[in-house]
Parts: sequence; structure tokens; C-alpha cells
Amino acid sequence: MDTNTSAITSQPQTNEQKPPLLTRVKQRIIASTVKPGSYYGEPGQGDSRLIAVMTTIACLILWLIATELGWIKPLFLPSPVDVILRMGDLASDGFAGASLTEHMTASLGRVFGAFFLAALTAIPVGIMIGCNVWFRGIFDPIIEFYRPLPPLAYLPLIIIWLGIDEASKVTLIYLAMFAPIALSARAGVSAARSEQIQAAYSMGATKLQVLYHVIIKSAMPEILTGLRIGIGFGWTTLVASEMVAAEAGIGFMVLNAAEFMVTDVVIAGIIIIGLIAYSFDMLMRHLETKLVPWKGY
Repeated sequence: MDTNTSAITSQPQTNEQKPPLLTRVKQRIIASTVKPGSYYGEPGQGDSRLIAVMTTIACLILWLIATELGWIKPLFLPSPVDVILRMGDLASDGFAGASLTEHMTASLGRVFGAFFLAALTAIPVGIMIGCNVWFRGIFDPIIEFYRPLPPLAYLPLIIIWLGIDEASKVTLIYLAMFAPIALSARAGVSAARSEQIQAAYSMGATKLQVLYHVIIKSAMPEILTGLRIGIGFGWTTLVASEMVAAEAGIGFMVLNAAEFMVTDVVIAGIIIIGLIAYSFDMLMRHLETKLVPWKGY
């Protein structure tokens, strides 16, 4: 009797029930995203890479299921397998009279050429707008006037002024980038506290030293954010700039394929643009961790 009782009482200790599969998956995700001691920390803390990978895989699976089961016609949404095969054909045979390398080189040259020009001009202008009332009075109305305008609205005017060569394309992308970068630099100037500026002056710093060591360094997080936003506007404007007299470019390739209803090429071009833009954004995030580690990345 005592033996049976002891066997019954010891059974729950040896045969513990495992939690359900979904509960275990949730626990693994939480363990990989939330660091110890940071659960009640600042907003946005944690590592989201696992969730991002799972989201990407889920979208690809849903895309594959929807196309393979015939929920969506291939004319409107080809299978991801067909898109991957088409990207291989583009890499080997090209499209619309140019190779994929030529298309990418043309677009990258336009976007990043305009990006470097915008960074060299918009950052100083934005800082001076935030620091000097004369610069604010001169540049602020101009930027605020054209900033809400879509690039297609002033594209005809740029073509009239500069023609249909590369200058008009780069200028259109440059103008789309200039406003967000300048406004971000201007907003970053306000991050410099008056106590820091007064302390620097009291220690004998000159105006240029205060501008570099206090104001610009305080504005760096906003400037880098503005660069990330600006390059996004540049890729958005790329397709519009390559509508006119372009012979190569990813946007030109997408528009040309759309005219002939080659949907897999359209999606392949969109994926290429997205991957390039995402890679550059990852690079900018890495630079933020090195240049402004106090921002919280």
C-alpha cells in the first residue's frame, strides 16, 4: 500500500508535461529579442532580427501559395520562382537593349551622385538655417515652398531648363533629397542645449569651435536620419527621372517592362531597387552606431 502511494506521488515529478508548441515558440522568440534587464527599459529596445526574418519568410510563403494555387493570375502577380528565374535571365541576357549591370550602374550613378551633392549642400544650409536668422529668412521659404511639390510637377520645367540629358535626371533626384536633408539638419541644431553652448564660450571656445564641437555633433543623429530619409526620396524619384529619354536604368527597365505587361521583370526591378536601398540603409545604421553611439542603437 505504501509502495503504491509513493509511486503515485512520484509520477508527476518524473513525467512533467511540456508546454504547447506555440507557447514554446513564443518563449524562444521573446528570449532572442528581449535582453535581460531591458524589458522595462527604453521604448524600442531589443533585437528584432529574428522577427524580421520570420516576417520575410511568411510573406514569401504566402506569395508562393497564392500564386501556385491560382488565387492570383500570373499576369498580375507571377510566382516567386518565376521572378527568380527571370532575374537570372536579366543577369545573363539583359533587357531593353542593356545588360542588368548597365541598368544598375546607370541608376546607382544618378541616385548616389545626387545624394552626395545633396549631402554636401543641404547639411551646411540646414545647419545655417538653424543657427542664423538671415539664412532662415532666405532659405526657409524656398524650401518650404517646393518641399510638398511632387517631383513630376516640376519635371517639365527642369527638362525645359536643362534638356533631357543626365543633368536633368540628377537635378530632379537632387531636389527630392535636398529638402528632407536640410530640414533634418535644421532640426538637429535645436538638440544643442544652451547650457552646453554657454559652457563652451565660458571656457574660451570660438564660434567655429562651438559650431563644430557642440552644435554639429549634437545635430549628427538628426543629420544621419535625414540622409536615410533623403536617399529614400531619391529612389522614389528615380523612376520619374528615368521616364524621359533614358536608355538604361532600373526605373527605365521597370517602365519599359510595364508597357509590354512583362510583370516578372517589373517585380524583379522592384526587388532590386528594394535590396539596394535596404543595403544602404543598413550601412547608414551601422555608421550611426559608430558615429553617434549615444543615440541608443
